[in-house]
Amino acid sequence: MLRTNLSTRPFYNERAVRAALAALAALAIGLTLFNAYEILWLQGQSRDARQSIAQNEAKARELHDRAQVIRRSIDKEKLAAVQTAAHEANALIDRRTFSWTELLNQFQATLPPDVRIGGVTPQSDDEGRRLVQISVFSKRIEDLEAFMDALEKTGAFSGVLPRSEQPDDSGTMRSELQAYYTPLPPRAAGKPPAASESGKAAPGNQSPAGKAGEGGVR
Repeated sequence: MLRTNLSTRPFYNERAVRAALAALAALAIGLTLFNAYEILWLQGQSRDARQSIAQNEAKARELHDRAQVIRRSIDKEKLAAVQTAAHEANALIDRRTFSWTELLNQFQATLPPDVRIGGVTPQSDDEGRRLVQISVFSKRIEDLEAFMDALEKTGAFSGVLPRSEQPDDSGTMRSELQAYYTPLPPRAAGKPPAASESGKAAPGNQSPAGKAGEGGVR
């Protein structure tokens, strides 16, 4: 009978061990090659990015230098004169295209019975938007508020605000209103009935358009 002491003569499967070591070595080599490729690729991307950044910075400096040259070549006084002339020309064009008839029609359609208009002054703000200042006489604050709400609902007026209010000895209050005014297209603009359709007004019943003319229009 053959007896073997494994503690002194261990048994090894050398082929399996060599195969495992070879597999581990191949895996390590593959990972090393992959990491090397990734490092080289990232370095190339970083180099391209640095070149692109440098080109963009050079282009930005070039454009900045050109802008500085253009700014120095501009005559500020002439530029201010041109801007002033353009503003005046736009104001003249705006006055020529301003329709008082359409504006008064809007007032006629929205004016309450106990409110009359003393004057209207067209203006423009710093941005060139058209403003109208309206001098209004009313007996009650409720009538004035109704008139302001009616103007807003037309769509032609926005930002209607009272700028000042001053009562007189008879109890009538004079209010200065300010509103942005944008004329509506002909189809959208409200057209009140003509005087020939509504009949002649009685001497004691004055139409809103007549009220608007009492104080005059500036």
